[in-house]
Formats: sequence, structure tokens, C-alpha cells
Amino acid sequence: MATVDEGAELRAAGIDAPILLLSFPMPGEYEAVVSRGLTPLVGDKELAAGLDQVAASLNASGVACGIAVHLKVDTGMGRIGCPPEEAAALARFIASLSHLRLEGVATHLAVSDSQKPENIRYTQEQLRRFVRAVDAVKKAGVDPGIVHAAASGGVLLHEGAWFDMARPGIMLYGYTPDTALAGLEPLEPVMELVSHIVYIKQVRKGESVSYGRTWTAPRDTTIATIPIGYGDGLNRLLSNNYSVLIKGKQYPVVGRICMDQCLVDLGTDGATYKKFEKVTIFGMKPAFTAADMAEILRTIPYEITCNINKRVPRVYEGAV
Repeated sequence: MATVDEGAELRAAGIDAPILLLSFPMPGEYEAVVSRGLTPLVGDKELAAGLDQVAASLNASGVACGIAVHLKVDTGMGRIGCPPEEAAALARFIASLSHLRLEGVATHLAVSDSQKPENIRYTQEQLRRFVRAVDAVKKAGVDPGIVHAAASGGVLLHEGAWFDMARPGIMLYGYTPDTALAGLEPLEPVMELVSHIVYIKQVRKGESVSYGRTWTAPRDTTIATIPIGYGDGLNRLLSNNYSVLIKGKQYPVVGRICMDQCLVDLGTDGATYKKFEKVTIFGMKPAFTAADMAEILRTIPYEITCNINKRVPRVYEGAV
């Protein structure tokens, strides 16, 4: 998980599996981290000491608490984590604390999804720095635990980054982190964004629809209103530049996408559909996928899937 709130939500839902926090928590969140049994990344002594102090306080109040942590090493991402040359000292410090247990050592790769020679060399250098840091932790007499570095790019392109554990992200949704990597593994999209028609109306040739009058009907046509907009994660830049799928057929989004609604031109098929017909915004072929939407918006599929607002209900099919 990225945040403490996300981890707490899983715990509240009865998930008792280990939950690794990939972002550093704030001091006001330390108690929630410890009491909910979350596993944070740690990149400095201040964070480690703060977590240990909170765990000690909870123990003193009668709540038995210990906490597993993963030491984060910055080998070239430049985001969070200690320098490789400080990893051994930080590992020793964590091992000296009464309520912390070093469960793993991690790094993150900046360009592991790129096949450019210079980026492959950069990734290989990151891995060399990481291996040296892990070896230094071992030489310091501390068990590094679970060693991990690979996200989706590392899984696909760098076997040397696999170590003990991998952290695939976008691959779990059925997409590669870069379109150039499509086909390396038989991935299939697993997420659909769907809505329904809530209103159908006739629009005459020459009439405009939605804000700014950016689309004018070139003929008499039928317009369907769909209750999804940029407030839900349907990017406004897709206005007049995207199509949705209804009963296996694509229809264009016309006019500006609003915060809560958008409009679709059904053309001469208006009589074919009734209110509450299912509309697929993206999903599996023949619908547009998140990768297709990302290409139009000149971004990555991960941004598309992550930007679906929390007010959009989630339905899990085939889950065990």
C-alpha cells in the first residue's frame, strides 16, 4: 500500500496478510502503523526511533506490539531511502531497537522498464549498488531478511532484480509499464470501467451539446447521457476524442466531458437502446483498454487505473 489509511482499510476489512507501506508515514500515523501491524519502509534513524518509541508506549499500556520494517536504500531513484553506504549502519541501528525487527531490505529501480542501452546500464549499476549494500548489511552481522527491488519493469526485463520478492504493480492489472514491452508476457486486462445510459434524447442537425458548444450535430441524431465524468476519473481531455462500447459497438463521446456526466452519439442506432443499457468506458477488447486511453492522453495505463475516483463503486468478480 502507499498510505497508512489504505493499510488500515484493509485491516478493517479482515485482511490479515502482511501489508508493506511503500511511502514513509507521518509522525501522527506511527501509532496506526504499529497498532494495525503494518510493515513500513524505513530510510533513516529518526523514523526507526519514532516507530520504536510508539511501540514501546503501546507495550507499556498493556498492548503487546512489535513491528517489522524494511530498510529502504536509494540506489538511484532519488526519491526516498538511505544512501547505499549508510545501509549497514542503519540496519545495525534498527537491530538495536527493542520493538523493531528488520524483515527486509529494498530499493526501487528508476528505468527498469526501458530497453535503451543507457537505461539498461543505469539499472544494472543500481543493482550493483544494491547488492553491495545488502552484502554490507550481512557483514555488519544483521540478517537482511527479504531482499527485493523489482517492480513490473524489473520483472519483465531484469532477472537479476528478482532476488527474494517482486513488487509487480501495473502487471497485476494486465498492462506493461511501457507500451514497447507489450507482448513480452501474455498479460490480459482485468479491470473494466462501466456505466449505464440514464437518458436518451433526440438532437437535430445544427444543435450543440454540453459546455462550450464544442460539438454540433452534423445530422439529426440520438444522444445518450452517461453518468460518469472527470469527477470519476474520465479525463476531460477525452472530450470529442474517445469512444465507448455498447453491445459490442463503439460510439463517440461528443461535447465536453462534465464533472459527473458525458454524452455519447448513438447516431442512427438510437432506437436500438433503452435507458440503463451497460456502457463500457474501458476494459477488454473490443472496448478501448486503459492502454488505449493512455495513448490518447499521452500518459501510462497506471495513471488511468489509479485515477478512478473512490466514489466509483468497485465490484470484484471471480475473487476468492
